[in-house]
Amino acid sequence: MSREPQHRPLRADAERNRQLIMRTADRMIAERGSAVTLNEIAREAGIGVGTVYRRFPDLQMLIDALFTERFTAFLQLAKAAERHADPGQALRHYLLEAARWRADDRALDVILGNASIDTEPIAGMRDELGRHVDGLAERAVAAGAVREDFASADVYAYLYMIGAVADRTHVVAPDAWRRYAEVLLLGFGLEREPAQHTSPMDDAQLRRTWPGPGPAPRPLGDAGQGDA
Repeated sequence: MSREPQHRPLRADAERNRQLIMRTADRMIAERGSAVTLNEIAREAGIGVGTVYRRFPDLQMLIDALFTERFTAFLQLAKAAERHADPGQALRHYLLEAARWRADDRALDVILGNASIDTEPIAGMRDELGRHVDGLAERAVAAGAVREDFASADVYAYLYMIGAVADRTHVVAPDAWRRYAEVLLLGFGLEREPAQHTSPMDDAQLRRTWPGPGPAPRPLGDAGQGDA
């Protein structure tokens, strides 16, 4: 099946269908991980399977589109942060805004884990974001605004940790991640800013975040998509 050129604008109805498919896939991936198929996405979205396949001939293309959407947003955050004259504030702005996006995006880890990150154009987008994050980290270190051994790898580790907290607590205490984000920023050596403080979870809330038994996720793939 041929693919439409990326530069060709979609008709309004085709774009609406594309956005509906992506939003439905987003929600299902957040709920079920990689154990989704295009047929299931079509049924959940209430549109024909053929419509889904015209937009996304396979699940990998859909995952890659979701990845591109997210990394475009992170690139915009990094570029906005760079406009801060103060290097420490620039880094803080990016870290907090990126953490906010990650806390709200429970599908992100699955999408990152299954996207075609080593092929173009995704590889180029990944590398561009890396250059911006490197620059934010290097400026902050050079200005003495952050601990001297801070590196861009710490940015990604920070988002992994915030994501883990947010995923565990999104039902029990949806703002809990903010408390731990601020603790980590202080640990990086960034100055404290006046902020809305969040209280620690109580024992009952904490117990509700403990992991429970569940089925092992299926690998990403289109198994079963031939079923109507």
